[in-house]
Formats: sequence, C-alpha cells, structure tokens
Amino acid sequence: AKAPAKTAPPVSPVRSVLGSLPRPGANPEPRLTTSPYDAKFLESQKAMLLDERATYSRQAEVLFEEAQSLTANREPGDVQFDEESGEGDTLAVARDQDLELAARARSTVEEIDAALERIANKTYGICAASGLAIPEERLKAIPWATERVEYKVGGFGRL
Repeated sequence: AKAPAKTAPPVSPVRSVLGSLPRPGANPEPRLTTSPYDAKFLESQKAMLLDERATYSRQAEVLFEEAQSLTANREPGDVQFDEESGEGDTLAVARDQDLELAARARSTVEEIDAALERIANKTYGICAASGLAIPEERLKAIPWATERVEYKVGGFGRL
C-alpha cells in the first residue's frame, strides 16, 4: 500500500501580522529635513567645532613640520641596514608615523568643516543613515558626528 501524500502545513496566521511590521532596522519615524536643535545649542556646537578645528589644524601642521625636519638634512637613499642600526631607519618610521597622524588630523578638520556646513544649512544633528536626530550627548562628545551610535557601530540600516 502506498503511504498517504503529505500535505503542506497550514499557513500560520502570525505571518500576516508580521508582514505588516517594519523590517528590522527599518525606521518607522519620518526622516528629518531640518536640524532638531535650537539656536543656542547650535551656537555652542559651532564654537566647540571652531575650537576643535583650530586644535586639529595646529596638530596637523606641527606633525607635518616634524616629519619634514626628520629628513631635512639627509640624502634620499641614506638608510642603513646593518647590525648597528637594526633592520631599518628609525627616523623613516618616525617620519611615516608623523605623516599618518598629520593626515588623520587633516581628515578630522575636513569632517569639522562639513559639520560647520551642516550648521549653516540647518541640517546639523540629523543622522545621515536614518534621518533621525543624533542625540545631543553624542554631538557634545563628537560634535562632527554624522550618524547615531547604532548606525555608526552596528551598521544598522545598511545593505
């Protein structure tokens, strides 16, 4: 005798309920188009950004000058590879580190400039990933932040 054919289990009524819920990471709130913060907060953030910009600009300049001075009196191929000097030139390593740190400082200055532009455009404090307000505490800690923590760290909402 032949075994009876298996029938598919009935569709669960839960499926229809889940179909109406937003997908994980989906944003049920509408995206903001203008800054959610008042003029007083924006002015204090602008002052903080300008201070940070000056600090990072000076840091980039000092590190770049330091890197240049490390190799100012040397010939281009003046690197020793012997037992006394180790495997390479420590000045070249120090110079590369200074140049990398200077580049990072310049990159931060660019991020600060973009934040100042967002203040001018009245879009400061809006998460680039979700369109929601970036919490005030985050903006006070990192005034040039462009994303809420959960989007920056976890990558929520990204494909």
